[in-house]
Amino acid sequence: MVLTMHKTGFLLAAPSSGSGKTTLTLALLRILAQRGHSVQPFKCGPDYLDTWLHTIAASWGENSKKGINLDTWMASKQHVRDLFMRYSACADASIVEGVMGLFDGAEKSAGSSAEIAKLLHLPVIMVVNAKSMAYSAAPLLHGFRTFDPEVNLAGVIFNGVNTPSHYRHLENAALDAGVEPLGYVPRSDSMTIRERHLGLNISSEYDYDAMIDAMAEHVKKTVDISRLLDIARIDDFSWPSVPDAVQGGNKVIAVARDEAFNFVYQENLDVLQGYGTIVFFSPMDDAVLPEADFLYLSGGYPELYADKLSANSSMRASIADYCDKGGCAYAECGGMMYLGHSITLNDGSAYPMCGVLDFDTTMQDVKMTLGYRKVSLNGGYRGELRGHEFHYSQIKRVGELQNIASITNARDENTGSALYSQGNTLASYVHLYWGENRDFPGYLMGTHK
Repeated sequence: MVLTMHKTGFLLAAPSSGSGKTTLTLALLRILAQRGHSVQPFKCGPDYLDTWLHTIAASWGENSKKGINLDTWMASKQHVRDLFMRYSACADASIVEGVMGLFDGAEKSAGSSAEIAKLLHLPVIMVVNAKSMAYSAAPLLHGFRTFDPEVNLAGVIFNGVNTPSHYRHLENAALDAGVEPLGYVPRSDSMTIRERHLGLNISSEYDYDAMIDAMAEHVKKTVDISRLLDIARIDDFSWPSVPDAVQGGNKVIAVARDEAFNFVYQENLDVLQGYGTIVFFSPMDDAVLPEADFLYLSGGYPELYADKLSANSSMRASIADYCDKGGCAYAECGGMMYLGHSITLNDGSAYPMCGVLDFDTTMQDVKMTLGYRKVSLNGGYRGELRGHEFHYSQIKRVGELQNIASITNARDENTGSALYSQGNTLASYVHLYWGENRDFPGYLMGTHK
């Protein structure tokens, strides 16, 4: 079956990180949703925080679309294309937020926003921070437009522009560079999101809807939304109907989800749903672990809620009992920290955790660990897994735990990372993407010993 319809789709890119891609993406998602469009958000790369905010921004009225990661390093190009087709098929507009600079990839431009734009045949809208720039925007845009002729740089929006006279200089620069100017965004506190050490803030202290509404109101005053939709129109494009994940499994899967644990790829959850029923629970607020055949503890901010997690002794005991009795569990990054004996904060205070795994983690005197990872298990599961590692904590003491995997970076260099195994519990700092390794959860639930 093929659905043929007029659609809008574009990729929002920038010369570098910090140009304003995320805030502009959130504003555009909300503007289109408020206009009654069904709008599907995507994020290039492994970031799970931006997709979380995208989901909020795209939710308006009857429209409710999940933010989806598109990453040509963690998955094949065909998988990424299928994902885009499946999630865009029922949307009027698809907005893809790029990662870092347009051509920044794991190795040169491999895995970059430019690669994804070419793969999906999407026009690119550039976001340029022009706070301290005028006509010099012309050679900048000319270089990005001509560097790779297969990239369709269709328009530009200038950020950090406070006056119409400043914008006129930039407008002339864009026209001389052969890139259509679509407006500008004046500097404003409404376009700022406070950040945590791992990136964008996701605290419940924020009223995200109000924040995104303010962004949308600010942007639509000076950006030509109608023209943007015109030049990003996808005419006569065939959109194959891609089937959803296979359903019908009988497993009960307990997934941690609260302020402490929320770093998860939507496609991972979709794969899990094919194995049965997902039951969400809160390690902070619920008394005990729900009855389940599989436990998934994703990453998050356990260090920010260490006191509350530690104080919930009944939940800690319930999870320890589940794991000690042979329950199948997988924990990554923050979830792995929670399964250890303790977490030590920057001030030296230590908080007891579940005690399932014999190690302690600390936030003291640590440096950022960041990068793509290849994971090959030493036995049992034979496929190569891919994922991403991003944390500031470190393990300060390890007991008798078995590392069952070889983990390297994108350049095949050993990273020193581990995939720990104890009983039927596996844990690692690596956030694995198993959207294309759909059999991996089955391995976790029934074959490793």
